[in-house]
Amino acid sequence: MSPEVKPDFLISTEGLRFDGRRPDELRPIEFKVGVLQQADGSAYIKQGKTFIMAAVYGPRELHPRHLTLNDRAFLRVVYRMATFSVPDRKRPAPSRREREISMVIANALKPVLFLEDYPKAVVDVFIQVIQADGGTRCAAINAASLALADAGVPMRSLVPSVAVGKADGTLVVDLGDEEDKYGQGDVPMAIIPTTDEVTLLQQDGSFTREELVEAMQMGVQACKYIHELQKEALRRAYASRAPAEEEDDDYEDDLETDLGEADLVGEDE
Repeated sequence: MSPEVKPDFLISTEGLRFDGRRPDELRPIEFKVGVLQQADGSAYIKQGKTFIMAAVYGPRELHPRHLTLNDRAFLRVVYRMATFSVPDRKRPAPSRREREISMVIANALKPVLFLEDYPKAVVDVFIQVIQADGGTRCAAINAASLALADAGVPMRSLVPSVAVGKADGTLVVDLGDEEDKYGQGDVPMAIIPTTDEVTLLQQDGSFTREELVEAMQMGVQACKYIHELQKEALRRAYASRAPAEEEDDDYEDDLETDLGEADLVGEDE
């Protein structure tokens, strides 16, 4: 395998990025819900060349028992990268980075889940990175959020996520692999679109205060766009599962109520 070569530029003289995108342009995103029959809920995301699967099991009985929480369910997130997901073969054993990202994803999702409805239970979220090309933690949150909704776990809202970074001094949305490796920093974030609450905010690299504020504003707008794609993926999944006898105006009205004006998944309290 030939060694990686650092690109000559990340932002061209025309203001375009290494892959031809504008600074505020996301990679092509494809969602699909209900892709695994064995799971209670599942989803995949293709974001550029990044490809991730997420599966949810539960709420169900928790093992080992010493992890039991008496007042709520335990959210257990397992993020793993396949050995073939990166150019240099990854060791199959869980890495420290994978354990950290598992915790980050769980913390980003907890604020929208009604875990208190299922004391002493567990909700398992398994995330597998099939191919990594930058932005895997944010893409994983996007897929896991859809898988939780597909499993019927009560939620206040879906959680969209994106990273904003700096390449050749320019703020860019949704970093690809080259920008992630050779850029000047990145700000992964996730929000609750219905309230604009931030559930994930990290920073790597150097940003001025003004750049950080602008990066967050760009991230919020990008997250809201991703949120619309998430809702549309759920609509397609629900429509494909509707029995023929229920494909009438009442079904369409219920669907719009669930995913349209209320903009919620699950029952809010």
